Amino acid sequence: MPYPEIMIRPMREDLTRLGVEEWRTADAVDSAVQNSKGTLMVVVNSICGCAAGKARPGVALALQHDVKPDKIATVFAGADIEATERARSYFTGYGPSSPSIAILKDGQLVYMLERFQIEGRDATQIAGELRQAFDQHCVS
Repeated sequence: MPYPEIMIRPMREDLTRLGVEEWRTADAVDSAVQNSKGTLMVVVNSICGCAAGKARPGVALALQHDVKPDKIATVFAGADIEATERARSYFTGYGPSSPSIAILKDGQLVYMLERFQIEGRDATQIAGELRQAFDQHCVS
């Protein structure tokens, strides 16, 4: 059963207020990924502490970098279940992980930051990791 919306709304807004597009249905995920050109970062958001204290703040810091993905979107694990499952289906070779951050280029996975890589780092370290990924994958 999904988390109640009143409980997760502030956690959604941590990313949407930054201009991150929120996908709440499997169809929205498919449409965006299949029609994407360039780079697309997908954040699998979560209610857990490492999402709140590390992943979401790390994404916010990383987005201050000069080089960024062309598009950024999010799904919320435990709330938008079908959208999350569909997003994860594009992360070939990786198991479910919340939070996690993927970068796709022209619809193909080129980078993945999984929960176990997020848990042991602080927001600044995650931002640094993402900036390196942006520099490597998000430049024409």
